[in-house]
Amino acid sequence: MTAFDTPLTLSGPLRQPQQMLAGQEYGGHASLHDDAVASKLGFRAGPIEGPTHFSQFAPLLAQLWGREWFERGCFSAHYQNMVVEGESVRAFVEFPAAGATRVRAWAEKADGTPVLEAGASLGAGPTLLEARLAQLRPPQQLLILADLRVGMSGRADEHVCMESDQHMGALYPFTLRQKLAKITEPSPWYHDAAASPWGRAIIPLEMVSVLAEHSSAQAGFPVKGPAVGLFADQQIRMAEGPLFVGEPYLLRREIVALSESKRTESYWVRTRIFDAAGTRLKAEVLLNHATLKASFAGYAAVSG
Repeated sequence: MTAFDTPLTLSGPLRQPQQMLAGQEYGGHASLHDDAVASKLGFRAGPIEGPTHFSQFAPLLAQLWGREWFERGCFSAHYQNMVVEGESVRAFVEFPAAGATRVRAWAEKADGTPVLEAGASLGAGPTLLEARLAQLRPPQQLLILADLRVGMSGRADEHVCMESDQHMGALYPFTLRQKLAKITEPSPWYHDAAASPWGRAIIPLEMVSVLAEHSSAQAGFPVKGPAVGLFADQQIRMAEGPLFVGEPYLLRREIVALSESKRTESYWVRTRIFDAAGTRLKAEVLLNHATLKASFAGYAAVSG
């Protein structure tokens, strides 16, 4: 028996993540990360990409679970408020009870404004986003996403790799080396094979999102446009992690849910990351792509 049952929290320092998506393009147009586009849609500036904040949790979760976190950890997050360059953010994780493999996590701006709520865990088991999925109500009417169906798969397997100096395309106009020069929590494991416990440089958690998404146009999901989207929920789970720099992988995508809110239409995609042969699951990403109704020309008139 312990003297106290007071919940304890592990937290990191305030960090100022940097904007690296101002030049992002998709569907032939600029994205929400462009200040001008953001302003037209009622936002004060182009936001920092959501998974950028995941890096601030890596040292905390490594402190809790060590090497296991990188091999079979899961981070499941619901984004709450956007962060723009120049704002400071701090990550928090509840200190787990002895033997616990599931903890609550969150991030806040310096003034206490919530950035995201999350859950971190080891291995299989229920997650924050799986609970959110279970609570979704069927959409009443979809316009931008009218041609999508739950269960729809990408047109073909996608073959991907992330080298240190590989430009990741119009969706991610930077390289891993450029990201590591600005990442909030640098680690020699990300670039020095000799320093890594696995004898190879590993892909940072936030860059797993880039690996999974940079080739997403190949899936051919028939989303109407032009329309501007954002990440509303995101989960990254390692099955046989970590993922390695320079290692070829095969991606398979499937739409697992459709939903809507007053401002958005959403399609939830599960992307499974396999070895190059497509036989061993290495990791998976669950992502809620929310498309802003106001960004689609004439939405109100067409939708009635």
